[in-house]
Amino acid sequence: MQVDVGDLDSDEAKIELDRLHQLLVDADIAYYRNDDPKISDAQYDQLKQRYLAIEEKFPLLKRPDSLSEKVGAPIAEGFSKVTHLEPMLSLGNAFDENDVTDFVERARKFFKHDKDLELSFTAEPKIDGVSASLLYENGIFVQGSTRGDGFVGEDITENLKTIKDIPLELKGQGWPDRIEIRGEVYMSHDDFAELNKKAAEAGEQTYVNPRNIAAGSLRQLDANVTAKRNLKFFAYAWGLTSNEFALTQFEAVQKMGEWGFAINPLTKTCKDAKEMLAHYHKIEEQRASLGYDIDGVVYKLNRLDLQQRWGAVARAPRWAIAHKFPAEQAVTIVEDIDIQVGRTGALTPVARLKPVTVGGVVITNATLHNEDEIKRKDVRIGDSVVVQRAGDVIPQVVKVILEKRPIGSNAYDFPKTCPVCGSEAIREIDAKTGNVDVVRRCTGGLVCPAQAKEKLKHFVSRNALDIDGLGEKQIEMFFEQGLIKHAADIFTLEERDKKSLTPLRNKEGFGVKSATKLFEAINAARTPQLSRFIFALGIRHVGITNASLFAKTYGSFEQFEKVAIAASDKNSEAYQQLLAIDGIGQTVANSVVAFFHNDKNKQALDELLKHVKPQEYVANIANDSPIAGKIIVFTGTLEQITRAEAKAQAERLGAKVSSSVSAKTDMLVAGEKAGSKLRKANELGVKVLSENEWLALVD
Repeated sequence: MQVDVGDLDSDEAKIELDRLHQLLVDADIAYYRNDDPKISDAQYDQLKQRYLAIEEKFPLLKRPDSLSEKVGAPIAEGFSKVTHLEPMLSLGNAFDENDVTDFVERARKFFKHDKDLELSFTAEPKIDGVSASLLYENGIFVQGSTRGDGFVGEDITENLKTIKDIPLELKGQGWPDRIEIRGEVYMSHDDFAELNKKAAEAGEQTYVNPRNIAAGSLRQLDANVTAKRNLKFFAYAWGLTSNEFALTQFEAVQKMGEWGFAINPLTKTCKDAKEMLAHYHKIEEQRASLGYDIDGVVYKLNRLDLQQRWGAVARAPRWAIAHKFPAEQAVTIVEDIDIQVGRTGALTPVARLKPVTVGGVVITNATLHNEDEIKRKDVRIGDSVVVQRAGDVIPQVVKVILEKRPIGSNAYDFPKTCPVCGSEAIREIDAKTGNVDVVRRCTGGLVCPAQAKEKLKHFVSRNALDIDGLGEKQIEMFFEQGLIKHAADIFTLEERDKKSLTPLRNKEGFGVKSATKLFEAINAARTPQLSRFIFALGIRHVGITNASLFAKTYGSFEQFEKVAIAASDKNSEAYQQLLAIDGIGQTVANSVVAFFHNDKNKQALDELLKHVKPQEYVANIANDSPIAGKIIVFTGTLEQITRAEAKAQAERLGAKVSSSVSAKTDMLVAGEKAGSKLRKANELGVKVLSENEWLALVD
């Protein structure tokens, strides 16, 4: 759970600020430079609000590269740099009607000493496109650039010249000798649909939304490509100007229209928050029929002299604010619910929808997130549902329209088995909190085709069997060709290759020498170290450290497997034995039990063990170690040595370290403030050593 900024101390705030900084930088690069947003606008706004709140509460933590001072992202390679004559600032956000009222009240408060001053504001659609700055000298368009980081952008002059809404020479009169015109480049819904239609017919890539294709088109190194995309432009602002040309925001925009620019006809002046919000809702109602994407309404103080007086903060003017729309929504029907299985075995429900257009994109699928979310919203096949694109990117089901539910519909029964391989699918329980994981996962790690490639890559990885010459690329190739589908197939590859009409030595990327080396590496992996083999199986939560603990504790794979199978009974001694291993908790123990309880995993493992014989674990200890083979428990506070080092000492000398005292415990090392473990050891007659006695024993 996220901690409120007000509850953070300075150290926690520093860590959180750095985390948010990196997330926001990555998001800026994805949005502004790569034209491929990875998070929704709403998610971005939440991160940015938290970032700014931490800076406000902890001003000493403000970074030299603070994002409160910057907009956008650095320019990409391949474009010349253009320094904006005036920075291209961002806008503060209004998330609800109260924020708009507060904006108006702040303006009135700031100018409260100006007697008889009547404030007015402009309200205009916020175009969801790509910001551009156009420099005109003596009425001639001489240079155009992207926003970039707000201070330096990319030179896209030639591309902008292909847009019909951008005059190469200003019309009319009264324009300054030098002026930076700012506005938004966008693509209409009709042009977007036509472009995707042609791309699909030609078997080429289709695009997700108009903004992405507009951004990609603008940043082509070949202006001829841009010219074919039929981009459009709305002018609504300006940067540097050699002289004043209007008294109000509204007048200035109208002048731009006279000079030959396209300006938005929905721009209106308003006298108060009530009129501003009324125009907001009017624009919102027309959103679907405008023919281009918008994501809100921008309000600006109308008089330009008052704008200058009110000024700006580091990254945004005080006199303007963007009122975002909620994510655009539509109503459609759930035709089916599919379960997708990810590479980690996670089962994710997806609603298959009757196609519906939302924000210029045809939506046919929407995420239902997880099993609990389906129950909470009670989504059923046949339901009419409200769907939205979160931040206009990720489709999701918002709610069910219950009054439209078909008679006789049944609640969705989430599968308890994997739809791909039929293995049991379980929800883990966090041993510390007792909370059930929201994700249900397939337990068929060795056999599930949905997980197969990733599991095979893990099986041959460096810390697992480490088969030289059989990396990710080779696994991909062999899997697609049907040569390696399961781990056991790796060790039968050479025999099958001898009978193949197209042996490995004749395949692309291989020759006689490389094929021979691969087979030698595979044969060398037939007797792996026990810990490596256990790790290679890809049992959830069993990493290198836990695999080593199991190897040291059980000595052989046969014994480990025997205990794991017997531990399916949670009341058994075998299960308690798993939990007694120091460092192994319920989460790991339950995962091991689930893996070996799966019959299909067991069959795949039996097949694998026909070709692979893991080595028994042998401790590297002195023959005269006084604690070799002993079970030792540490408790209390050690003063001369850390608990971790004491455990390491014991294991180096061949002992097995346990976390609980039982009749099988050979000795208990008790430090200061030893409690229940010491009492139990005394009750069972277990030998108890002080810290000094322990150090003397192992010296």
